[in-house]
Amino acid sequence: MAAALTTTVLGACPHDCPDTCSFVTTVQEGVAVKVQGNPAHPQTDGALCTKVSRYTERTYHPKRILQPLQRNGPKGSGQFRPVSWNVALGDIAARLQAIAARGADAAQAILPYSYAGTMGLVQGESIAARFFNQLGASQLDRTICSSAGGEAVALTLGGKVGMRVEYFAESKLILIWGSNSIGSNLHFWRLAQEAKRRGAKLICIDPQRSETADKCHEHIALLPGTDAALALGLMHELIQNDWLDHDYLERYSVGWEGLRERALCWPPERVAEVCGIAAQQLRDLSHDYGQCLVNGHPAAIRVNYGMQRVRGGGNAVRAIACLPALIGAWRHRAGGVLLSSSASFPVQRAALERPDLLAGRQPRTVNMNTIGDDLLRSTSAEFGPAIEALLVYNSNPLAVAPDSSRVVQGFSREDLFTVVLEHFQTDTADYADYILPATTQLEHWDVHLSYGHTDVLLNRPAIAPVGQTKTNTQIFRELSQRMGFTDPCFAQDDESLCRMAYGDAIDFNELLQKGFATLKLPEAPFANGGFPTPSGKCEFFSARLAAQGKDGLPDHIPNYEAFGSSAQFPLAMISPPARNFLNSTFVNVQSLRDIEGEPLLEMNAVDATMRGLASGSVVRVFNARGDYRCRMEVSTRARPGVVNGMGIWWRKLGLDGKNVNQLTSQKLTDLGRAPTFYDCLVEVEAG
Repeated sequence: MAAALTTTVLGACPHDCPDTCSFVTTVQEGVAVKVQGNPAHPQTDGALCTKVSRYTERTYHPKRILQPLQRNGPKGSGQFRPVSWNVALGDIAARLQAIAARGADAAQAILPYSYAGTMGLVQGESIAARFFNQLGASQLDRTICSSAGGEAVALTLGGKVGMRVEYFAESKLILIWGSNSIGSNLHFWRLAQEAKRRGAKLICIDPQRSETADKCHEHIALLPGTDAALALGLMHELIQNDWLDHDYLERYSVGWEGLRERALCWPPERVAEVCGIAAQQLRDLSHDYGQCLVNGHPAAIRVNYGMQRVRGGGNAVRAIACLPALIGAWRHRAGGVLLSSSASFPVQRAALERPDLLAGRQPRTVNMNTIGDDLLRSTSAEFGPAIEALLVYNSNPLAVAPDSSRVVQGFSREDLFTVVLEHFQTDTADYADYILPATTQLEHWDVHLSYGHTDVLLNRPAIAPVGQTKTNTQIFRELSQRMGFTDPCFAQDDESLCRMAYGDAIDFNELLQKGFATLKLPEAPFANGGFPTPSGKCEFFSARLAAQGKDGLPDHIPNYEAFGSSAQFPLAMISPPARNFLNSTFVNVQSLRDIEGEPLLEMNAVDATMRGLASGSVVRVFNARGDYRCRMEVSTRARPGVVNGMGIWWRKLGLDGKNVNQLTSQKLTDLGRAPTFYDCLVEVEAG
């Protein structure tokens, strides 16, 4: 008997994670049997997280949708019948054409809803964006994750830029601020551990005592939404002790005198009261950070997105982004701050997405965080036409969008025509009129950037599409054809799109050969200033913000629902991600769900005792927006006054068909129009 034909194919992890790993898929007789980290890619170093290492389990999942489905029951019932692609696409095109034919702006009643189900530049917004631009549909403000912090660093540093992640291994002090790196940035954690072995001190700043906090030398468990106060207090102590690089401040910053005056209003005692920490913790933190300047040691800050999901999240990131300039940390290649590296990549977005197809039209923009309210809005002069058709891809808004009772109400409208491109019958897919089966990363071409390192990655298809699945791009190509869109751009194939994504800036042959290509960037990008801001300097004071009538300096902005402000709802709730899921992806992979257990609320013993609650009991978590039942665990991971509602489970897997977003708000952040998931007060009782 002949041996089975075995091949290996280079790919890239598509998920919303800063690591953007390169992986190798082993294929036997056309079947993917194993996915492993690429040992030749330095950032991946041969290791994948538990989730992605089980990618074949997801691709060949017994409940994967492998043919188009049409609803044949009430909205939300999850009742569907199989139909052909021809029937599904023909009906979808006819429905969209009927809406668009009503008048010049009628297509604005059609809305795309997508985010980071894949981070790929091709299967994300290429042919899909062209389709909606040609149609003149409403635009989606894709702000559900990172836009508050992204706008903040752009205003301060000039863009989503910062340290090169590999040099964290050489740092002598690393502040891990608002991040559970072990769960959400594993390959950075490997570098932090290397620095620790070399003598670096690691400090975790996070309301939750995460696995990362356990492994750091110190943990500062501040209250949610008080990060700007802590950063300003740190500046206060640097000023008082003259731990300042005056030369760097004079040459490479704007607005120092104003920031200095503001920081001097934040002595340790005030910070301690606002943040719910001991004043000595701030003094110790400031000493550690300031002594890096005194001793000529590099100090680095790794910021993640959790701490910007509050009302003042943008200002908090601005304040933190200012810190390295105070001690001249940017002079070292192992010093500075990193939130995201994504602006380092020369992506040809206009070529991929073709905004010129709008042909001068300016459709309205709908914020994805307010989809609950917006689906329930009637036609008005202020809003425009009511949303009549919704095309969802790369997202699961029923599970991930805030204030989910409102989202469910909106999706339940019988007059809303909903199409969902999916792998599985998610909470959102249950409310679809049509579910269109999409390919997974093992079955299509794509090209990626990273927001945690500076390598471009290529994904090549390892196997043929399973069943009748089609790529996102192919679905929108075929819809375009049925809609009568004749521009040749709608026929462009996926490999050509991959080649187009970076133009001549990247050697595509190198991507084909290695699976990745490293951007050529300076080791210490801002050692001598040169920030990509209008002034070329680190902008403590932003003239751009001032021109909008906003405060040009960073400040502490209290939460909408600040701790201690409500006797009815006395607990602050954050909803950090469960380690074995990625947003709502992987929740239906049985082996990962077995590890994760069940939806859980972590509560400190002080708060549990006060309420007569025992670990392991079912509790009702509630506020004015709704309630949610889950298992409660008494845990040192929760600080007093704060509960951790672990997310994001599919609603249908919850005890009462709900998840933690039943409690979160549709209010937006100070900058970036982003969500305020962690700006949330609740009460807990026996359930």
